[in-house]
Amino acid sequence: MRHMTFRGPRLPRSRRGQRRLVQAVMAGCVLALLPATWMYTAAGDRLRTAADVPRTDVAVVFGAGLWDGEPSPYLAHRLDAAARLYREGRVEVVLVTGDNSRADYDEPDAMRGYLTRHGVPDGRIVSDYAGFDTWDSCVRAKKIFGVDEAVLISQGFHIRRAVALCEAAGVTSYGVGVDAVHDATWYYGGAREVLAAGKAALDAVFRPDPRFLGPREPGVERALATAQDPLR
Repeated sequence: MRHMTFRGPRLPRSRRGQRRLVQAVMAGCVLALLPATWMYTAAGDRLRTAADVPRTDVAVVFGAGLWDGEPSPYLAHRLDAAARLYREGRVEVVLVTGDNSRADYDEPDAMRGYLTRHGVPDGRIVSDYAGFDTWDSCVRAKKIFGVDEAVLISQGFHIRRAVALCEAAGVTSYGVGVDAVHDATWYYGGAREVLAAGKAALDAVFRPDPRFLGPREPGVERALATAQDPLR
């Protein structure tokens, strides 16, 4: 039996070939970084803290997983920030957007339950059950729930992408990045954002419809009306 040896790709031997290879690698690096550069530029000066974010009618909290039916620690931090903004009078309504693609997994209802236990009235919470990803959540906030301006709440590694995408979807946005322990999940989330930036840029350019759009829902409008007239 003849012994097979694996030979890797041949590198160019001429200076001209080597120069072209270096140029190709540099061009690839630039192209890979363009989406992240766009994301940082689009978010720009829209990032705030819970202490200095402008007063806005609506806060949007993005889903971040459940543990045994309850919000994961990362999601709980986001909801804590939303509850704080509500208690301080910086927002009137909280739109919780997440995944409810199957009967045994319901992020929005778990988020609603957590918020009510932390002082946000049920009537001031609106649920979006088809927020399957950040772009879907942003588009649905605009087209389905009629949100024109919002405070977005997420972890620091995600908040720039959320702001950039919601701005692209037509929602004037301010981002509040909440604290998180720098554990394996945090590092994974940061690394994932490098790849997610590419998809985000494509979503912003081509503006695809969400996986599920559906009819317009008056939940945010009704909740705001209740906020303005508590006797209603």
